Amino acid sequence: MTETLTGRLWSSVEHIYQGVLEHPFVTGLTDGSLPAESFRHYIVQDAHYLRGYARALAVCAAKAPTEQDTVMFAVHAAGAVAAEQDMHAELMSELGSSPAEAAAEPVAPTTRAYLSYLLATTYGGSFAEGLGAVLPCYWIYARVGDELLARSSPNKLYARWIEMYGGEEFQTVVNDVLALTDRVGATLSPTEADRVTEHFVTTSRYEWMFWDAGLRREAWPI
Repeated sequence: MTETLTGRLWSSVEHIYQGVLEHPFVTGLTDGSLPAESFRHYIVQDAHYLRGYARALAVCAAKAPTEQDTVMFAVHAAGAVAAEQDMHAELMSELGSSPAEAAAEPVAPTTRAYLSYLLATTYGGSFAEGLGAVLPCYWIYARVGDELLARSSPNKLYARWIEMYGGEEFQTVVNDVLALTDRVGATLSPTEADRVTEHFVTTSRYEWMFWDAGLRREAWPI
């Protein structure tokens, strides 16, 4: 039986995903031990990130192979902006801050590097390469949300975050993108599949780095 592209991709990052699950930021969400300052830093950087991620999804929409795929990514791009505006505004309020204050804070090194890679790949590469680059943000969050949902968190703010990514609505969105990935994967040459895998592994590493930067409250050293 021929391996699907999603099967190949996930096999390539299982060790990274395990590192995500074991990271103190993620374990701190579930047991409530994550410092509020680290969560706030993460939310601020996530707001910065989602603005750029929405642009990357819009590029995927423009390059998508069918009209239906174009509509899907356009809707997801709009959803990323809505999440930044609505969810983050609510979370920032709970953390005693505001979206305006968050927007004024610097984009941290890992956030900028991750976005630069995403945008360079989606603009400069093929649709399949761009898909490989944006996919970890969908898939890893869905897997983490599903993994943590059963345990939730004693911290109501963290529990709300877990419920959003572990919920059925987000899982349905991700399943649609995975189905497209396998459909596109069936058309790729071995060389093209290698490039997609390389981008997928790279941005999966950035996902781990993003949580690590949140825990450390990463700032520019100079």
